[in-house]
Amino acid sequence: MAEVLLAYLGRAGYQVTWSADGSQAAQVWQRTVPDVVILDIMLPGLSGLELLRRRRRSGDHAAVIMLSARGEEEDRLVGLETGADDYVVKPFSPRELVLRVEALLRRTERLGGAQLVNSRLEVGELIIDAAAREARYQGRLLALTMREFDLLAFLAGRAGQTFSKDELLRRVWGWDFGDTSTVTVHVRRLREKIEADPSDPRLVLTVGRSGYRMARADELASGAVPTDLPT
Repeated sequence: MAEVLLAYLGRAGYQVTWSADGSQAAQVWQRTVPDVVILDIMLPGLSGLELLRRRRRSGDHAAVIMLSARGEEEDRLVGLETGADDYVVKPFSPRELVLRVEALLRRTERLGGAQLVNSRLEVGELIIDAAAREARYQGRLLALTMREFDLLAFLAGRAGQTFSKDELLRRVWGWDFGDTSTVTVHVRRLREKIEADPSDPRLVLTVGRSGYRMARADELASGAVPTDLPT
């Protein structure tokens, strides 16, 4: 499978480095700066999930696509909660994987500034620098994955506007269809990083059963942020 993926990605114009086990992958990942990492969960030695946990704890924000033979929802959620940006279940089409790599890279380029109204966004004490792909809250630099940054920047650039999970999948992930639990997991992870109390959010608000929006600056300034918004 690795040889097939190397061939497909090489033909698409990518420079690819391949590691056969988790320990070797950890060394390669540490000394290089990959744009995208395709990571199998069932790696020999060090599992893909444990490798991803270590890299995220070290502050690495490379985009990660996880591969797994297990397609149950719980397995997908564990991968996403660990810090993966996308999840592909075996068997899969190599061409599909190449397209997912391309989609991740396009999101990075577009959210580098072109899709946002401003390259610098401020919502209360949240400051987003789209060009540098950095976000700070109360002056503290946030350790965000690529997809977490994309979601935060998208909502902050449209503060006060509500989006359903399906809309966010389409406009942030670039997917016309998919599992909306992906959005739920990323919102939960964002709240853990930017909310004083993730169970009582004041920045990323839930609207109805399936929508989210960023609080407006005037709501934050007045302290009158609604908590249980109707659809």
